[in-house]
Amino acid sequence: MTISEPGRGWLLRLVIAFSFAQGAVSMARPAVSYRALALGADARAVGVIAGVYALLPLFAAVPLGRRTDHGRCAPLLPVGVVLIAAGCGLSGMADSLPEMAAWSGVMGLGHLSFVIGAQSLVARQSAPADQDRNFGHFTVGASLGQLVGPIAAGQLVSGHDGALARTSAVALLVAAVVAACSVTSLWRIEHRAADGPVTKSAASPARRVPVFGILRTRGVASGIFISLAVLSATDILTAYLPVVGEQRAISPAVVGVLLSLRAAATVACRLVMTPMIRLMGRTVLMAVSCLGAGLLCAAVALPLPAWALGVLLAALGFCLGVGQPLSMSTVVQAAPDEARSTALALRLTGNRLGQVAAPASAGVLAGVAGTAAPFVMLGALLLASAAIAVRPLRRAAGTVALPAARTPRRGPEAEPSAVSRRYGPGETPARTDPEEPMP
Repeated sequence: MTISEPGRGWLLRLVIAFSFAQGAVSMARPAVSYRALALGADARAVGVIAGVYALLPLFAAVPLGRRTDHGRCAPLLPVGVVLIAAGCGLSGMADSLPEMAAWSGVMGLGHLSFVIGAQSLVARQSAPADQDRNFGHFTVGASLGQLVGPIAAGQLVSGHDGALARTSAVALLVAAVVAACSVTSLWRIEHRAADGPVTKSAASPARRVPVFGILRTRGVASGIFISLAVLSATDILTAYLPVVGEQRAISPAVVGVLLSLRAAATVACRLVMTPMIRLMGRTVLMAVSCLGAGLLCAAVALPLPAWALGVLLAALGFCLGVGQPLSMSTVVQAAPDEARSTALALRLTGNRLGQVAAPASAGVLAGVAGTAAPFVMLGALLLASAAIAVRPLRRAAGTVALPAARTPRRGPEAEPSAVSRRYGPGETPARTDPEEPMP
């Protein structure tokens, strides 16, 4: 596959645009929860509204991925911005819970459109050796938005005591304006090579790979599950920390600071992710981060003071910073070249499935066992993802041991070593770790 990478300017502009888009969504999500509470919602209703955010994207992801595989990526970005801005603004003007749920779904569809276009752009315009780094830098944009958005929402909502409905509406309208700002960084963001779109063979037509064929490819399903678990944790933290704050007498401004601490730690993690990969390897890093995130997420259920909750959320944010960029590069590298956008869309479908099921389950658990129960559920989900992430190491141990026992001969015609298998003709060392197999 020929990659023509047009410098780094496009990636910087994409990070800036994603920061505005994600900042708008990160402002809107807690503001939607506060506005729903002001309109009479309980913890279960907040969970349902948070789930509807992911419902429309659940059905739209694969068609959008198919379209992007056989066309341009950039047109999805402004479409996503328009839908995000509309969802934020109209949520601020809604005066009933069903209306808020509907506009929350529009916001989610816009976010999905933007992310599919942006992730496909990174996959298409990055050389294989640069994908881990570029996906890490790309997700810094999301973390910057998650850093600023909750603080801004908390300050706006806390501005006037006793007027939660009005101040949350103002926060949603401001979020719509922030989303619109991302359009300013989208000019000439997609590189049009002189020899046409980047494909495996410019002369041959693109092959339509079946969805189940993509899912059966080793590394795709595990990457999707890990991404689902990590995003579900981030999503429920954003949606339910305001509810926890209300019950523990923590003000909206402090809740916004706590959410932003989590996001700041995620930014720090992604800035040092490349040296961590060199030190630990991709598989070990993924497994350790999911294990730590599971234990820390369950600890949120403990009745901690605000300062201790801030320390815990900072550590949790650092652990959660690994899963998204590495699951993106894992899925891209495992999928067939002509179905990379569809594979990324399947990953996003898994994310949205988690965003539908996890908040709904969290709402039921919160209604039955209190608001601490959803965080215990997320801890179990992340521990399961850690077990899945470590499976390649167990397979590698078995693969290395068996040839050593069965093949005493050592010569040019003997079985290739683990290193030669990975770095044969047409492969690149950056796609795997020196001690690990392909995901």
